[in-house]
Amino acid sequence: SAPLDSGMGSVGRPPHLVFVMVDDQGYGDVGYHGAHDIRTPVLDQLAARGVKLENYYVQPICSPSRSQLMTGRYQIHTGLQHSVIRSRQPLCLPPDAPTLPERLQQAGYSTHMVGKWHLGFCRARCLPTARGFGSFLGSLTGSGDHFTFRSCDGAEACGFDLHDGERPAWEMSGNYSTWLYVERVKQILRAHDGRKPLFLYVALQAAHTPLQAPARLLQRHGSLGNRLRRHYAAMLSGVDEAVAEMVQEMRERGYYSNSVLVYSSDNGGQPLAGGCNWPLRGGKGSYWEGGVRAVGFVHSPLLERTGVVSRALIHISDWYPTLLTLAGAPELDPQRLDGYDVWGAISRGLPCPRTEILFNIDPISHGHGEADQHSLTVSGFGIWDTGVRAAIRVGHWKLLTGNVGDGDWFPPQTFPGGPQQWQGGEKRQDQQRKTVWLFNVSADPYERSDLAEAQPEVVKLLLSRIAEYNRTAVPARNPPDDPMADPQLHGGVWTPWLVQGEGEGEQGVEVADTRYSKVRFKFCKVCKLRALFKKVRSRLQRTTLFF
Repeated sequence: SAPLDSGMGSVGRPPHLVFVMVDDQGYGDVGYHGAHDIRTPVLDQLAARGVKLENYYVQPICSPSRSQLMTGRYQIHTGLQHSVIRSRQPLCLPPDAPTLPERLQQAGYSTHMVGKWHLGFCRARCLPTARGFGSFLGSLTGSGDHFTFRSCDGAEACGFDLHDGERPAWEMSGNYSTWLYVERVKQILRAHDGRKPLFLYVALQAAHTPLQAPARLLQRHGSLGNRLRRHYAAMLSGVDEAVAEMVQEMRERGYYSNSVLVYSSDNGGQPLAGGCNWPLRGGKGSYWEGGVRAVGFVHSPLLERTGVVSRALIHISDWYPTLLTLAGAPELDPQRLDGYDVWGAISRGLPCPRTEILFNIDPISHGHGEADQHSLTVSGFGIWDTGVRAAIRVGHWKLLTGNVGDGDWFPPQTFPGGPQQWQGGEKRQDQQRKTVWLFNVSADPYERSDLAEAQPEVVKLLLSRIAEYNRTAVPARNPPDDPMADPQLHGGVWTPWLVQGEGEGEQGVEVADTRYSKVRFKFCKVCKLRALFKKVRSRLQRTTLFF
């Protein structure tokens, strides 16, 4: 086959690109990582016949990973460095950041998205179909019921969240999300003109909470005593089946021979919701390896070497320039990006251009208090305030500062009693009153040996790198929730609520234009009062459960 460094597939045409993102799949939740209670035979086979990425990193939560896939830029350069984009938050991907599908469309690709967006939808211009996708079937928020597609932001704001293009797809309610999405994928493959290159982004909702699966999948895992683990395992069985159906359809339609399939989790698993990252430390929401080391592989007939493990340092932001290069439309200004073209490292085993990863710098997360001066002058050597939540990897070294999340080691969840049985498991001993940690993650991938005190010069070097990155950061955008987003004001549907044409306030805070402000102020007090009543009612309902 022709080498893909030129962006040409085996028949001299740009390859079809399929990116499968799975939600909350833990490092230990795939067969080829040793999971005994998770059955993923198809994923195992595809990975075994492709390239397994075993030094592959994502972000610890949903929106940040997705934003870096779509833009090729770190969160500090898009203003999204604090947490996820909440359903009622007037915030989305910055419009001046060209997205991967936008660039691929310009290169002649047909672009389609199926699944979870979670990159903001306050305005119509924030929707997937306005950011480069020719079609979209999926959810806009971060989570929801896998059958009814009801999504709640807190207890007081709930609505329907399944959209076909820009319209709510009420008629599809009742279908299981994984199966509904794979059917749409097959429809796209059947209707596509094979002479045109295809980009298909499949962002499955599984295995994010709520943990739900059809009875047929649950029956396979009936022997698992842990109910959460049983449902979680069933959901991943559904993912395995879905990927099998996608690949089979690609073969039948003639796309497979000129295709590149990338499989990736969006973050680590959530141990309290069935996930397992063992033997890595921590999980979803943390910057420990269990939160950011991901399940990932590439499967393609166009790979120059297969059946191998790649230990190249790869980050989710790298897919942006890598896929553009494969498409024959490389980024003209690589300095604009934080991602690297890593295809040579994956396909041919060439030296990887990436040598470090800035996981994040979140200035909003700082725990302001008496220790501020100490965290700058003592722990931070006058270089960096270690009270700020930040994490970086440079070569073999990984440095974490601030509150970087739960650092427990959670053993495989085979205990029938669930979380209360884990107290005998290994607990962290090094997080009390500490704000800086250093690990050699090549020699110590489970982060058991903190070398911060033993290697002060390395700490200083990595703190300096964080400080250098911070000088390039844009202000963090974290506007308060907007009560006008409540689905009850929009026919019971999560949908854009700000009118097109309005400007943005300082630091990206969204403000409505004058045409909308009269309506906004008229209803604002009413919707706030309604939200308060709903919150009180939901708390009363929860209270009655205990009496």
